[in-house]
Amino acid sequence: MRFTKMMALVAAITLLSSGLAFAGKDLDTVRKKGFIQAGVNGAVFGFGMPDAKGVWKGLDVDTARAIAAAIFGDASKVKFTPLTAQQRFTALQSGEIDLLTRNATRTLSRETQLGLNFVTVNYYDGQGFLVSKKLGVKSAKELDGATVCVLPGTTTEQNAADYFRSNNMKWKPVVIENTTELAKTFFAGRCDVLTSDASQLAGTRAVAPNPKEYAILPEIISKEPLAPAVRHGDDQFMDIVDFSVLAMINAEELGITSQNVDSMLKSKDPVIQRFLGVTAGNGKALGLDEKWAYNIIKQVGNYGEVFERNVGVNTTLGIERGLNALWTDGGLMYSPPFK
Repeated sequence: MRFTKMMALVAAITLLSSGLAFAGKDLDTVRKKGFIQAGVNGAVFGFGMPDAKGVWKGLDVDTARAIAAAIFGDASKVKFTPLTAQQRFTALQSGEIDLLTRNATRTLSRETQLGLNFVTVNYYDGQGFLVSKKLGVKSAKELDGATVCVLPGTTTEQNAADYFRSNNMKWKPVVIENTTELAKTFFAGRCDVLTSDASQLAGTRAVAPNPKEYAILPEIISKEPLAPAVRHGDDQFMDIVDFSVLAMINAEELGITSQNVDSMLKSKDPVIQRFLGVTAGNGKALGLDEKWAYNIIKQVGNYGEVFERNVGVNTTLGIERGLNALWTDGGLMYSPPFK
């Protein structure tokens, strides 16, 4: 009897140490449903917003599609739930959504107090100020006494308060929960300034009645590492979400695009062979098909493609890569080895 128990213990330890991945509760739920329910902004052009035909588009939207491609082999296996800044974390905590890809800043308190796990950053941002050119303001240091449109329940609100206080300036916050209504309030002239992440300001300006009438001031007053988030409690699901983001970055580093990925399957480079699943291992480690990374790149693209398609210099937003360039180009985008 003692020998049997010992053998069972050895078998269990061997199984746990063998590198095999097992579905956790959140991943199980997603697989049973047959799709991912992703929380997105819904009102930020270039990041998360349906077009005139109701098709969801944006950098955060494509991030969710990449995760669906990894899990199901089909980037379309995702449904989107538009959420306000105040709703987003509660929706994730409650299980209303499986995944949050809604320009959310990773912070210590959100990871700990809210019980969330943020993964690799998919957009490095910083808070700025949008003004009408008619105001004649060239610097945020000239905003003493300004009325400022701001979303509640965000790092933005606290950052703005800290900025005005540290510069001995007064401000009058105009707090509105809904992103669309906040923009309408600003464009209607009810506040002098709109403050948010610079990416959101660019998206808001892009849908203004006359975008050329508005300017983003040069000051960036905070660090805003924006990243997808999942609930605590399912490490495997978190790993899949994390490495799906990293796969897009790694593919750009390796020069693999949606256009050349099929020809790259024939590469003799062992790094590319492992990444695309020609050499098995990575898929098994994550509990996915070995072609999971191939499916992401083929159906969604590498990070550079996703960036340029949604927010890059040739889009309405016209955003330079900046911090979101690869580390080899002076940016912060960097992938660990896929092995």
